[in-house]
This record gives sequence, structure tokens and C-alpha cells, in this order.
Amino acid sequence: MRFGPVSIEDAQGEILAHSVQAGSEKLRKGLVLGTAHIEALRAAGIGEVTVAALDPEDLHEDVAAERLARALVPDEVAAHLERTRAFTGRVNLVATAPGVALLDVAALDALNAVHPMITLATVPPFQQVGTGQMVGTVKIISYGVPEADLAHAAELGAAAMRLAPVLHETASLIITEIPGGVGDKGRKAIEGRLEALGMDLSEVVMVPHRVDALAVAVAAAKGDLVLILTGSATSDPHDVAPEAVRQAGGRVERFGMPVDPGNLLFLGCVGTRPVIGLPGCARSPALNGADWVLSRVACGIEVSHGDIAGMGVGGLLKEIPTRPMPRERRRPTTNV
Repeated sequence: MRFGPVSIEDAQGEILAHSVQAGSEKLRKGLVLGTAHIEALRAAGIGEVTVAALDPEDLHEDVAAERLARALVPDEVAAHLERTRAFTGRVNLVATAPGVALLDVAALDALNAVHPMITLATVPPFQQVGTGQMVGTVKIISYGVPEADLAHAAELGAAAMRLAPVLHETASLIITEIPGGVGDKGRKAIEGRLEALGMDLSEVVMVPHRVDALAVAVAAAKGDLVLILTGSATSDPHDVAPEAVRQAGGRVERFGMPVDPGNLLFLGCVGTRPVIGLPGCARSPALNGADWVLSRVACGIEVSHGDIAGMGVGGLLKEIPTRPMPRERRRPTTNV
């Protein structure tokens, strides 16, 4: 592609690189200059404009963006992603359902290394998104790019993006109570999380903070997945809630996670039904480690011991004002 100023006599058929006011008419950048545009420029006394001239081996920005988006998401229905119409070298990839973004990071990194004018920006891997939310955006920065480079980028990024939709429709919330405890505080925050995933909170069960009572409630839960919120923090793999899951015939896969707030989460199952022991911070709507696990589990994505261990880098989340024991004590201000 050639870029630079040319006389208006040589500009016809080229792409206007910078918007120009031609008398009463504004010619916007990206416009392919035709005869009428040249006459308007001449009438306005403008003899030179900056243009982008595509070479035979180049693709127009919109054509390139469309081809790359189609390579990334060849089947919109299967990927649960919709491609928008190419405009100014951009195509957005939008979620058609609530879910979690599944990205082939290595492939997308390779795609972005092909040519600096060929770009794809996405949400982070496993990011929870809602219907209509943008998951990625293809942007061809220049007015055209070499077709060979675009073809290489498209090959590298083939089918590298999709959305895992929510598979579980309902959840049971079991809350344990202790004398003088907080009761069902946090119910609305948890219900809001489920609504964002398109799930229903099918029941809320209050039980004493005892292994036997909680085990009975877990075994009898009706939801597709079970959420446990204890009145007293779960501080050991053999504390009340994990032991209740085991007593109900289930197993605990992982206790504790390197995400703060959210350290005291545990993950298990009873049969094929997932069980998540929520940390106390889940009573707040603020982002915490439980959100990362809940969204994946809701979408049927297996969350292993290693997956949770790998959440530590980037797992230091925003401090919440209501935290009873802040991570960092504020030093008193000394007046000088």
C-alpha cells in the first residue's frame, strides 16, 4: 500500500486518508474518491489530498477484517458468537448468550504477531460475559494489508474463539446459621450472580452450622449445582462444610484458592452435581474468586486443582471497603 499526498488529478479511485471540507461538503476519511468528489475538491480550490493507494496484492480494510473474523468464528451458532458487519476495518465478535470466553491464547498471540496492522483484541480467557457483550474485536489499522499476511493470520487464528454457554439452569443455596450470625445476608448478591448467568436460584435452605444438618441438605438439594454459604468461615479442609459434602456421599476436589478476596472457597461434587463452598466475601456483589469458579462450573467447564492454582497471578483483586481485616494496614499520618 502506498500512502501520502497526491494531486487531485491522480486521486480518483484512491482512498481518502484524511477528512477534507470541500465547500459545503465534508469528504470523510476512508472514502473512495470518485469523479464527483474530485470536482467538489477542485471547486473548493483544493489541489492536493492525502490518499491510501492499495497495491494489487493488498486487501481493503473491510474485506480483510471480514475474512479474519470469519476465520476466527467460522460457525456463529456453534461458537455462540455473532460477527458484526465490517466498518472502518473493524468487526466485533459479540456473545449471543451468557457464558465464558474460551480462547486459544497461543493461536491468537501468533495471529497478532503476523503484521502490526492486523490486530485482534479480546476479553481475558475465561471471562464471564452476557448476551450482547463484546468478546473480541478485529481491527485492520491501515486502509489495506497484504493479502498473504491476512491469509496467514486467518490460518493461525482458525476457530480460535468461542463462547461456552451456561449449561446448568438452576442452583440451590444452602446457608448455615450460627447464634448471632448474619442470617441470609448475601442471598441477593448470590442471586444476582446467578441471574447474570441466566440461571435461577431454585431454593434457599437455612440449616444449623453442623455437619449432619448440612449433609442432609446437600443430599436433598434440588438445583443443578449446590452453593454453600457458611455462617462461620470454613478454615480447614475438614471443617463443617467440606465434611458435610463427604458425609453426603460426595468429595472435595480443592480447598483454598490463591485469589484474594476469595481464599476460603472449596470445590467438590456429589455424584455429578457440582458443589461450591462460597467464601464469606461472596455476600458482597464485588468481584471475588468465587465468581471465577462459579462462571466456569455453570458453563460445564471442568475446574481442576491446577486450574485454581493457576489463578494466583492476577488474583489480587480490588480491596472491598467492607472487608473486616484489610490486607494492608494504613499507616497513621504524622503531622510535621
